[in-house]
Amino acid sequence: MNQPVVSSDGKDVPKLTPEEMEKARKAFLLLRFLKSARGYWGPSGEKVAWLCTLALLLLIVANLAFQYGFNVWNRRLFDAIEQRNSSTVLFLAEVFPILVIGSVGLVTAQVYARMLIQRRWRSWLTKELIARWLAHGRYYQLNLIDGDHKNPEARISEDLRIATEAPVDFVSGVLVAFLSASTFIVVLWSIGGALTLPFGGSTIVIPGFLVIAAVLYAVITSTSIAVIGRNFVQVSEVKNQTEAEFRYTLTRVRENGESIALLGGEQEERSELDRTFGNVRRQWRLLSHQYMRTTLVSHTSMLVAGVVPVLLCAPKFLAGEMTLGEVMQAASAFTIVQGAFGWLVDNYPRLADWNACARRVASLMTSLDELERAEENDTIGRIQRGEVKQGSILSLHDLSVTLGDGRAVVKETQVEIEPGERVLVAGESGSGKSTLVRAISGLWPWGDGTVSFREGSRLFMLPQRPYIPSGTLRRAIAYPRGGDWWTASDLATALEKVGLGQLKEKIDQEAPWDHILSGGEKQRVSFARLLLHDADIVVLDEATSALDEKTQDAMMEMLLRELPSATILSVGHRAELEEFHSRKITLERQDGGARLVSDVYLAQYGRRKNVISRLLKRSRTASD
Repeated sequence: MNQPVVSSDGKDVPKLTPEEMEKARKAFLLLRFLKSARGYWGPSGEKVAWLCTLALLLLIVANLAFQYGFNVWNRRLFDAIEQRNSSTVLFLAEVFPILVIGSVGLVTAQVYARMLIQRRWRSWLTKELIARWLAHGRYYQLNLIDGDHKNPEARISEDLRIATEAPVDFVSGVLVAFLSASTFIVVLWSIGGALTLPFGGSTIVIPGFLVIAAVLYAVITSTSIAVIGRNFVQVSEVKNQTEAEFRYTLTRVRENGESIALLGGEQEERSELDRTFGNVRRQWRLLSHQYMRTTLVSHTSMLVAGVVPVLLCAPKFLAGEMTLGEVMQAASAFTIVQGAFGWLVDNYPRLADWNACARRVASLMTSLDELERAEENDTIGRIQRGEVKQGSILSLHDLSVTLGDGRAVVKETQVEIEPGERVLVAGESGSGKSTLVRAISGLWPWGDGTVSFREGSRLFMLPQRPYIPSGTLRRAIAYPRGGDWWTASDLATALEKVGLGQLKEKIDQEAPWDHILSGGEKQRVSFARLLLHDADIVVLDEATSALDEKTQDAMMEMLLRELPSATILSVGHRAELEEFHSRKITLERQDGGARLVSDVYLAQYGRRKNVISRLLKRSRTASD
């Protein structure tokens, strides 16, 4: 028995069981998806949404009229055949192509209108979701918080496609089924009339016996499919999740192919792929069992539905109370009514698939909702962003950086950086240097204190692993701006300055540059981007870690030469970087979070001394 809990207003609220909580969660996710999805028909949606919907409705009604026309044509044809009326048969044969052409045209237009709504709805919702996903670095922050939002790329592409296609099919299918059932139930009632059956010494009159038979038949088949397919939603949802995990594993192998190949990790990756694909196979086996059981019911229903009305009408036909045309019209109407009532039988698997996909998309939406609420909620510890009016170009005031669960990574950092300063952030691995940089850039939102920039200053970051987008080398160099932002000459000059002049003839060549370029070349491409964007504040997060010592010196000297007034904030382990900086901040990992333990200005002569020592070291190495 559930134990009651006391709510804030003093009332007893029953505690839910895990099964009830899961059911409530699924219902909430479905409502969450519908809340966002219906916005397509709202003020923020497309103006043509209602126009397309109305057009689809009119086409459905018009097609139903042609369907009724075929039903009447069927009756008159068989009546004419029974009466051996050749002129009527000839006339009906001439009318038949008109009915076919009209019906085919309407069905084709109906398919186009339905798919137009699906395409535009998916496009609108995808753009809305991607905009929320990319805003304020949420695509990155999702990796830092708990929640059911794994594989967002699969949710945005495949799950969202199904989640917007199936509802349109479902609503239009239900509408067609309702209108068809309503229309042809009237036909069955008017044609079949009442059935009189002898019972003992009296008779029993069953009014609308064909309608009753059609409803009973539909109830039996629908109930059967509901019982047999009761686990369809859960099996389909788990199947989609395992498919997404398998795709993600394959993507990881492709993205990290070089590291895997160099380490010889093929066997380990094969084991992981076998494991994830094994999950897919198991879920497909369960799903195939569900399909087999539902097919058993639906196929049996299809075979029997055409025979039942003929057998029911046979007594009246043999007694001369019904014509052959009426029997055939009743059989046709019965089949249509049965198809309308049995629409759920045929579409239950897809409805279950939609249910699962809609909830997966909604899971991503709710995670984004949490991030948005955190941005607006002052009670949740978040780093504030401010502006420096004068003096410093970058100010960290009582800055503390925490994890999503509240654990501190960096505590109470107080730093003022003047324009043109070159600051090196040092410390042992795991002391929070990169986390501090992400907090400064705004990617890491959790913590306390304030990060302030001078008004109008431009920040540019060089991460340890530069992102190389697909496409041409031009696009890779110009990123995050478009490839046509600069001329080929500007891009070639930037490549020359970073020591990649050999690539300037390949600027417009489209190739998998992410795999062609080495780690050091990628980092030099990021320096070329920096030269093109001409930022006021440059943040280097281990941006030279893949370069040899000589190339690192060349990059740093080039940076100081080309951007002499830029403020530089560097994260690095190499002691050689000190000679290119005027100030050094040291973080030390302590209980309760890393703290700033040292903030010193570097002696200018130290640079010259280090350079001479390193030149002598290189000359001795060369002579040996």
